[in-house]
Amino acid sequence: MLGDGAVAVHPSDMRYASIVGKKVRLPLADRLIPIIADEYPDPEFGSGAVKITGAHDFNDYQVAKRHGLPLFVLLDSKGRMETADHVPAAYRGLDRFEARKRVVADIDTLGLLLKIEDKKITQPIGDRSGTVIEPMLTDQWYVDAKTLAAPALEAVRSGRTRFIPENWSKTYFNWLENIEPWCISRQLWWGHQIPAWYGPDGQIFVAESEAEVIELARASYGKLVPLTRDEDVLDTWFSSALWPFSTLGWPDETKVYKQHYPTNTLVTGFDIIFFWVARMMMQGLHFTGEVPFKDVYIHALVRDAKGAKMSKSKGNVIDPLDLIDRYGADALRFTLAAMAAQGRDIKLSEDRIDGYRRFSSKLWNAARLMQMNECANQPKAGVAGIESPAELKQTINRWILGELAKVAQAVTTELEAYRFNEAANAIYRFVWNVFCDWYLELIKPILNGTDEAAKAEVRLVAAQVFDETLKLLHPFMPFVTEELWQRLGEYGSKREALLVQAGWPKFAHSSLADEAAGEIDWVIRLITEVRSTRADLNVPAAVRVPLLIVGASRENARRLEHYQAEIDRLARLEYSVEATALPPRVVTFVHDEATVALLVADFIDFAAEKARVQKELMSINAEREKLEAKLNSADFVSRAPEEVIEDHRERLETATEALDKYRSALAKLEALG
Repeated sequence: MLGDGAVAVHPSDMRYASIVGKKVRLPLADRLIPIIADEYPDPEFGSGAVKITGAHDFNDYQVAKRHGLPLFVLLDSKGRMETADHVPAAYRGLDRFEARKRVVADIDTLGLLLKIEDKKITQPIGDRSGTVIEPMLTDQWYVDAKTLAAPALEAVRSGRTRFIPENWSKTYFNWLENIEPWCISRQLWWGHQIPAWYGPDGQIFVAESEAEVIELARASYGKLVPLTRDEDVLDTWFSSALWPFSTLGWPDETKVYKQHYPTNTLVTGFDIIFFWVARMMMQGLHFTGEVPFKDVYIHALVRDAKGAKMSKSKGNVIDPLDLIDRYGADALRFTLAAMAAQGRDIKLSEDRIDGYRRFSSKLWNAARLMQMNECANQPKAGVAGIESPAELKQTINRWILGELAKVAQAVTTELEAYRFNEAANAIYRFVWNVFCDWYLELIKPILNGTDEAAKAEVRLVAAQVFDETLKLLHPFMPFVTEELWQRLGEYGSKREALLVQAGWPKFAHSSLADEAAGEIDWVIRLITEVRSTRADLNVPAAVRVPLLIVGASRENARRLEHYQAEIDRLARLEYSVEATALPPRVVTFVHDEATVALLVADFIDFAAEKARVQKELMSINAEREKLEAKLNSADFVSRAPEEVIEDHRERLETATEALDKYRSALAKLEALG
């Protein structure tokens, strides 16, 4: 109160219209201050009259500037009352909290105290000191940020720099279009010291070097005078904004500066778009004329498994070093990449990380399997490899090359578009579902057979495809892929360089791969459907059941005969043959133009199995109805935390999928009678 410079009322407030322009006496300070009209006060709040303390309140400062009010600084840097004339003698030198108590007591003594209210007010607290932070006027150094911001705005609007996802450019524009002068001085013990010096009479000299300042002062005073350098240091973001080019030798056009500036991509969080991204743009353009980076990728926020923001007070913080110790750095890297969908936060779950740890093991075991079967990247005369797909004799090899070409294109496209989750998931599916689950399984009969030419081709292609797969995986899992690259080079063709230096895979589309895909795809879909049907009906894994196929085309009948051993082994069948008609009590499904029948009646307890499925259906349906009721409740949705609502939605989706699965199984059981 002792620092008040005016009392403000709203221009539309007729209660005070007649006294605007008059003055009131400020108690204790015993000075007259004006009553002013300003848009800032809310006529509906309290008395509608607001005292203006311009030196100690951000909003009041703006009002004081608009009306040219005097600014009375009350506090020193230690939070004590100033000893200046505008501070009443009774309070000078007192701690701020003690001064406040005395002000209240003195107001009461004067008979001016009407009442004291207990109210919660918002005050900033220092995170290290735990002390209330007081707004106050101090001498600081500023930069004309509005002038600097204009080229930075134009650079993004014109597309010279782009944000990914693009919606973050709105945040960038909002900050820069409304930017205030940038305070660049900080009262810290470390940092780049402000390049400003003061003469004996307080005259200020600013230059790039102390030698230049001395000459400026000599010219001003006509002689050498003692100079004192400002003790403040530059704002961290000011110094950081210089980083992209100052570290490369600027202002000299060094070799590394020419080679690496401007940079390609900045990866950062949304919370420092204004503090760092905008500052780098402003300073890069001002000092070099170039944007500092072409793309700004704004990564997701990592939350806990339930979607809550990690917080020490909540106890849900996950230490990445602990995760690396338990699961490995590659598993953690792959998890973050696989979940980094643009515009969505990452809900980090240890189960997911453990899943990608198992993926690393799967990759390692695949390498061991090939090593044991002498699959080495060591071309021999007369054996075609991935560079000559047209010369490959084995359909399975032409097929895997087609799949490799597709995944290489997909991963490349997604990485270039910064869709890291799509790229990671594409290579994951290829490694686990295509290469390991199908290709390695389908080449086992060849590797165990007697056709030496076929063996040689499979060994070479398997090794070469695995090499290319390691290249595609390397950005996501650099450690395990580099290790396997070197290990496999010990018994194949010797590595001339590290994997990180290897060229990125590029493959042309081949029509031969399309032909092979038709054949292998037919086999895979047949085995997959048989496995699914067995699982739905709960047929014991050890049981081998007969399979009949009716109405197959000549080509598909040939495929069944050619791949019969692989189909029977992978689908756990007693046999698989053509038939002219379907016997009774079989479960069927359509496979292209043919009907496939599984003779499972002798291996299932129909009554027990139907009872089990019906019980599961009732339980899941009850859970689904409960979840739907909650999500349809406006009260629940308005009160529950976002992470709880998201968890309920995911559980509802899982329950719905399970219902479909069990309904399908029940229909198959009822069809069997």
